[in-house]
Amino acid sequence: MAKVTVDGIEVEVPNGVSVLQACEAAGKEIPRFCYHERLSVAGNCRMCLVEVEKAPKPIASCAYPVADGMKVFTDSEMVRKGRRGVMEFLLINHPLDCPICDQGGECDLQDQAVAYGLDKSRYLEEKRSVKDKYMGPLIKTIMTRCIQCTRCVRFATEVAGVPELGATNRGEGMEIGTYVEKALTTELSGNLIDICPVGALTSRPYAFVSRPWELRKTDSVDVLDATGTNIRVDARSGEVLRILPRTNDDVNEEWMADRGRFSFDGLKRRRLDRPWVKVDGKLKPASWAEAFGAIAARLKGLPGDRIGAVVGELADAEAILALKELMGALGSRNLECRTDGAALDASRRDFYTFNTGIAGIEEADALLVIGSDVRREAPVINARIRKRVASGGIPVGLVGPQGLDLTYPHRWLGEGGETLRALAAGTHPFNEALRNAKRPMLILGRGALARPDGAAVLAAAWQVAAQNNMLQPDWHGFNLLHLFGGQVAALDLGFVPPQGGAAIAPQIQALWLLGAEVDPAAIPAGAFVVYQGHHGEAAAARADVILPGAAYTEKDATWVNTEGRVQRGRIAVYPPGEAREDWKILRAASEALGKRLPYDSLEAVRARLAQVNPVFAGTGFAPHGCTDQAGPAGDAGAVGDAAFAPALPNYWQADPISRASATMAECADVYLVHPQKQMAAE
Repeated sequence: MAKVTVDGIEVEVPNGVSVLQACEAAGKEIPRFCYHERLSVAGNCRMCLVEVEKAPKPIASCAYPVADGMKVFTDSEMVRKGRRGVMEFLLINHPLDCPICDQGGECDLQDQAVAYGLDKSRYLEEKRSVKDKYMGPLIKTIMTRCIQCTRCVRFATEVAGVPELGATNRGEGMEIGTYVEKALTTELSGNLIDICPVGALTSRPYAFVSRPWELRKTDSVDVLDATGTNIRVDARSGEVLRILPRTNDDVNEEWMADRGRFSFDGLKRRRLDRPWVKVDGKLKPASWAEAFGAIAARLKGLPGDRIGAVVGELADAEAILALKELMGALGSRNLECRTDGAALDASRRDFYTFNTGIAGIEEADALLVIGSDVRREAPVINARIRKRVASGGIPVGLVGPQGLDLTYPHRWLGEGGETLRALAAGTHPFNEALRNAKRPMLILGRGALARPDGAAVLAAAWQVAAQNNMLQPDWHGFNLLHLFGGQVAALDLGFVPPQGGAAIAPQIQALWLLGAEVDPAAIPAGAFVVYQGHHGEAAAARADVILPGAAYTEKDATWVNTEGRVQRGRIAVYPPGEAREDWKILRAASEALGKRLPYDSLEAVRARLAQVNPVFAGTGFAPHGCTDQAGPAGDAGAVGDAAFAPALPNYWQADPISRASATMAECADVYLVHPQKQMAAE
């Protein structure tokens, strides 16, 4: 440890940290543009100048290491003159775009020009102009504003793992852009907007829409993938205008995936905003009383074993609980939450969660990925893996499609069941790398279980973990990666049929779908279908009664991410039209059915959640080990030879909200390789 004095304040900091970090430890604010805590040091903006005793000139504090006994001055006359000079240089070519710039009000350059700059400039020459670059349908570029801090270049290379941004030319002719003009091929591109300290990179969908001080800001959770990214929903006049990430080092650090960030325009398209009842084969608008009356008339006297219920991937815990208890009151145990057909074992929580925790990835020293394209299924988790690989060079093995670009070096071990059986038997060469590691981990993709031998795949993956030092008293290296934010809560609440049962079986005469997009062809002919959800898709078209629900930005709700972390989302805007929160709809329906649920408030529902499963009594994730190595049901030797297929062939349109989004439709058109485009290229 080194003792450093900053403006008379003595602090003790680890050897090797920068002077800037020592100043922050002393509570001093240091201006910066190029420096970012999660990126490598560039030292090229020079805004972070400070004075060090006996140094002949100011030093760039972000790139200068501390030394024991060092004395630093952050507000001397030398420092003030230096910072004013740097700011004057930065503004030589920066245009006066503040009145029309989307970064206005949230711009580091604005703030620091006021705090540290001069009120005049000595440069009267014409400002340079730079051609705007194309970076895809999500990023708007105004490169004349760029100050060459290179944050975007370092983020693309180091965090996203796509070294497609860089600088061309030198001196005043230097420009940032893609070397060959094209869309950035990363699912994390929206983070470039957040880290750009000026208005050079802004959101294309948000361009000229609003000013930040006009927005109502609400903390919530992203549920369009299973990471549980902490977000802030910005809304105005009852409409969501943008979604930004919040910092949570245990989950998403400060990053966010593009689908969750940009698909918000799907929240106002194809919405179900009033009840509908099918009359003479056609859906017609109805009142809530008429909708509940139609449901009660059809379910009256129907045996419980003839009624089924299915919940979708975006359902919240409160609604899942209410539907389960309503089905229980009706005598039905025909419940299902695995709409993708994944053979999940809900008998133990560590069979279906990401047990190391997302932050635990940084402790792993070997990784085996089975049947998962982590880059597209969970881009933020993939960035965490890349960070670990870059810092330690750990061995990574992949069982899945050949040629996947995970953005970090890995060994392709095989594409299907034959390789998995060899790993489970301990005869594969990669077993040695796992056994030699102190904290090896395994990531099993949910898509790998959505096949006829899914139970065998789960059992084989657990066997690999058990035989390769992954299940320790203080380390649990078996991880299941889910795809959406509502999948784990349903398993925690036991929304699965009894052994051998099925929610959609030939004898089912009534089916309740809670945001579940099931294939209409799988529903028994003549079955009475209630669809409760927020977007009208194929399952809603098949329904006899439609009950309009609220999307995740429109309700106070509880979500559980892939690691089992319980988090709360808050209402940012009200549901459209007559739509209501899902648990309230089910509470009202229970009264119409004569099976009144015993809660009338959100607090009462959450108290009941904690009674059903204690994990809902608290929030957060606690690292844990494995004390019981008994595996899930399934024959590990019965894994078939079929190759593992990607679970999300279309990342951009993977859920009802993104499928309704015009922005995501444009992304799919740009990034997906269509047969027609291939033929044209050939």
